[in-house]
Amino acid sequence: MTERRAYRYYDLVMVAFVTVLVCSNLIGPAKIAQLDLPLVGVLTFGAGVLFFPISYVFGDILTEVYGYARSRRVIWSGFAALAFASLMAWVIVKLPPASFWSNQAAYEIAFGSTWRIASASLIAFLCGEFVNSFVLAKMKIWTAGRWLWTRTIGSTLFGEGVDSLLFYPLAFYGSGIIPDDKLPLVMFAQFLGKVGVEVVFTPVTYKIVAALKRAEHEDYYDIDTDFNPFTLKA
Repeated sequence: MTERRAYRYYDLVMVAFVTVLVCSNLIGPAKIAQLDLPLVGVLTFGAGVLFFPISYVFGDILTEVYGYARSRRVIWSGFAALAFASLMAWVIVKLPPASFWSNQAAYEIAFGSTWRIASASLIAFLCGEFVNSFVLAKMKIWTAGRWLWTRTIGSTLFGEGVDSLLFYPLAFYGSGIIPDDKLPLVMFAQFLGKVGVEVVFTPVTYKIVAALKRAEHEDYYDIDTDFNPFTLKA
């Protein structure tokens, strides 16, 4: 029986991933932000775009250092945390407010995502993260571990692409919240923004990956990995 490898920082990276993920779905979605940028002009975006791409950075770090199987466990942990947070947010919003409490409407705006949006978010997250991890693991073998930036950005293009293609139609098509003819534009703008965050974070990703590989004495290659997403085996 092979002894299971113990890591010093794996659990900490998992906690960071799940924290960023929950924040991206609870803090960001309710606010639409607008910035007037030089040369670009007025840029309107959902504030959650600042959080969510960071989870892909952590996903890249996990797969690059620890491999797909251990990243898979973290993805399912994130899914469970998101599902629980969404359920509890729904329960708390539905609780009858006290007669003297006048903030129910504001609370519903901030935390009252509909079942459709919450479900779309969970489905898109799960599919996007698994695609991101799979592509990075395969690209690491194809590139023989060289050119990390091609893997982090390349996997994000696929992962965020799948996430955006699933989330916006599932959450908003035919709902009237976003006009159907505007959905492709919103999807593309959010996709570019998320990939842009990944590109900006590339130097940071390099430093964290290098530090973790040294500290953990690990640089995993998924040569014989079972890529079945529906298992927790590491």
